[in-house]
Amino acid sequence: LYLPFPSKLTETEILVSLVFLEIFAFLFIILSELIFDIYIINYFINKSDIAIEEIKLISTYNAMNTAEKWHGTTIVLLRKGNETVVAGDGQVSLGNTVLKSKAKKVRKIESRGVIAGFAGSTADALTLFERLEAKLEKHAGNLQRAAVELAKDWRSDKFLRRLEALMAVADKKHSFIISGTGDVLEPEDGIIGIGSGGNYALAAAKVLIETDMKAEEIARKSIKVASDICVFTNNNITVEKV
Repeated sequence: LYLPFPSKLTETEILVSLVFLEIFAFLFIILSELIFDIYIINYFINKSDIAIEEIKLISTYNAMNTAEKWHGTTIVLLRKGNETVVAGDGQVSLGNTVLKSKAKKVRKIESRGVIAGFAGSTADALTLFERLEAKLEKHAGNLQRAAVELAKDWRSDKFLRRLEALMAVADKKHSFIISGTGDVLEPEDGIIGIGSGGNYALAAAKVLIETDMKAEEIARKSIKVASDICVFTNNNITVEKV
């Protein structure tokens, strides 16, 4: 069988070939994501206690971002005088079960004078913390720029946007809440509370900030108040400050 091929393709034939290649590449990407979503649903969601009301392909983030995943974390971050402090409790819970009572949910980037606390999946939060550290190095320690860039990547990257966590970060001048929806929020008073007991700790910190207590004392007392109210928070407190 002899099939004659032209020794030189015309511009039209080259253009048509490129179009077909782009179509095949697009279909391959769509098919890959579809297979991955089916795998996640079959092997993770359907074998867990998460209830899905109807059978449909939905994003991993939306499917697994349930209240049960967020239990077990209270973080408070505040600034007073020349001190910026972040404090967190030590309890890690899965549903109604306490898995760990002395987890460390706050971190410090010593070289850049940045502290952070995280709520949500610990592994996901640590991954994001490493990304934040890389962004700080890239932008010469500019926390505001690094936070915005991290939020953009978190929102747009198809792998990062599956990570479930909420971060509170601060340096001497700025405090931010960073979320996977692309939000970077800076509170007016520099006080942040996140996690299952975050609102209780936030309310306590707003009251105590008017007293003569130091920043670290306020942070510890705020977590203690939250632990007395929220069953997913304990009083094994870890503090970092700059």
